[in-house]
Amino acid sequence: MGEMAYQPGSTHQVTLGKNPERSRDHNRRVVLDVVRRHGSLGRMHIARLTHLTAQAIANIVDELVSENLLMETGRLRSGRGQPPIQFAVNPDGAMTMGIEIASDHMVATVLDLTGQPRSRRITPVRDTSPNQVIAHLRAQLEAVRKAFKAPLLGIGVVMPGPFEIEGMTSVGPTTLPGWADIDATSLLSEACGELVWAENDANAAAVGERLFGAGHSISSFAMIYFGAGLGLGMIQDGVPFRGAFGNAGEIGHVVITPRGRTCPCGQHGCLERYASVYALRERLCEAGIANCDFADLERLHAERHSVLVEWIDEAAGHLAPMIAMIENILDPETVILGGMLPDAIIDELIERMGKLPISVASRRTRALPRVIRGQTGQYTAALGAAALPLFEVVTPKLETAASE
Repeated sequence: MGEMAYQPGSTHQVTLGKNPERSRDHNRRVVLDVVRRHGSLGRMHIARLTHLTAQAIANIVDELVSENLLMETGRLRSGRGQPPIQFAVNPDGAMTMGIEIASDHMVATVLDLTGQPRSRRITPVRDTSPNQVIAHLRAQLEAVRKAFKAPLLGIGVVMPGPFEIEGMTSVGPTTLPGWADIDATSLLSEACGELVWAENDANAAAVGERLFGAGHSISSFAMIYFGAGLGLGMIQDGVPFRGAFGNAGEIGHVVITPRGRTCPCGQHGCLERYASVYALRERLCEAGIANCDFADLERLHAERHSVLVEWIDEAAGHLAPMIAMIENILDPETVILGGMLPDAIIDELIERMGKLPISVASRRTRALPRVIRGQTGQYTAALGAAALPLFEVVTPKLETAASE
């Protein structure tokens, strides 16, 4: 396992390298990750941060430069002697692609090797059956190959869960029909001829927040994700916690009101029937406001529409005890709220929760509030989808240690 070390003035976390007898692939990930996080570094600085030998760093850096994954950025003028050559991640050295498949649309995102978004395409989709998704995915892949010349590290595909659940009469409008008995990773990898990582939308959103948003410097957090339904993504010690079958965090179908509203899953009183975007749109539709998109929700909130305000109150009342339950079970550093709701609505949800129920998180001294808003916006799952290959290929998988 990787070693732990703490350096003064730390703001970033980095996984330590493994010296001579240890893994070459791991060391490459460590170097790429530390340079990506710091922006530009010399060989000796990389060696200090990773605890690898100067010779090991020289070999790895030369190798990564030859593969166009790192690039020279000039010399750092400091002190006497020959200024050291600085290296940075080459944005054009490789790219990743992310596809979010929602119940009514598909979002395709491309990231460069530094994690910067290069493109985003949103396509309305009526049919989300496997054959149609494959056709859409191939079309998006072809467009990306024409637009970008850099090699593709892989494709992240996210879709709402739960996956392969028996006993539910219907997964309903917040999930995708036709995928219950299909290994999405294998099917899509074979269809595209590329490495594909399939993930549920909440976990992908948590990965997006971990790499680019509110979770950037938090190694263990939970994320309540507002997609079409409601899910929980979890990052534990810097990596996603998925569960045995990829369904960990399925809070949307936790019964919070016995004998409550009928849910398409076959139960009554599921959290998703009260605190999801779908539940909000359902209530707005009953009030004569149909087909609400993101901009409509922003406008209705600004106008203080009574149906929306009532939904915020009800959702906050149900989410507060769920957050305390999540804290008691998982003990995260914080719980992040994000997804397909405008920032102003999420901020008000957090405000309306008020004083949260007592849990193991009720400590007098906290580095972070118990609940915070995500920073990656409504397309956080698509961003997380594109980040999955980056996370799998570039990011080391051992313990983290603080670095300057």
